[in-house]
Amino acid sequence: MNQTAIFWPMLLQVALIYAIYALISVRRKAAVRAGSIRTSDFRENRNEPPESLFVRNNLANQFELPVLFFAACLALYVTNGVNILTAVLAWIFVLSRCVHAAIHVTTNRIRHRQPAFVVGFFALLAIWLWFALHIAGLI
Repeated sequence: MNQTAIFWPMLLQVALIYAIYALISVRRKAAVRAGSIRTSDFRENRNEPPESLFVRNNLANQFELPVLFFAACLALYVTNGVNILTAVLAWIFVLSRCVHAAIHVTTNRIRHRQPAFVVGFFALLAIWLWFALHIAGLI
C-alpha cells in the first residue's frame, strides 16, 4: 500500500479543524452584532455567548484525541507501517470526529455524540496497538 495514503484522512481532520475555526468566527461575530457580547470579552474568553459556546468546546476537542491521531499517522508513515487496516482505521477515526463535531456544534445531545466519540476512541486505540506491534516486529 502507498504509505502516503495515511495523509488523506489527516487532511480531512485538518479541514475539519479549519471548518470549526470558521464556524466559531461566524457565531462570535453574530453574537457581537446581536449585542450579546463585546469583542473585548473574547480577549480573556470570558462569558462565551451561548451561540458559540458549543463551538468553542468542540474546537478545544480538536486538540485532544486528534493530536494523538496525527502523531500515530506520522509514526506509521515514517516506519513504513501504513496498510489497509491502518488506513481504514484512520478514516473511521476522522469520520467519527466529523460526526462528533456536527452533533457538538448543533444539538449537542450527549446520547448522540458519545457513540461517535467511542467509535473514534477505539479506532485510534487500535491504530496505536497496531503500531506498537509493528515496531516490535510482531506483525
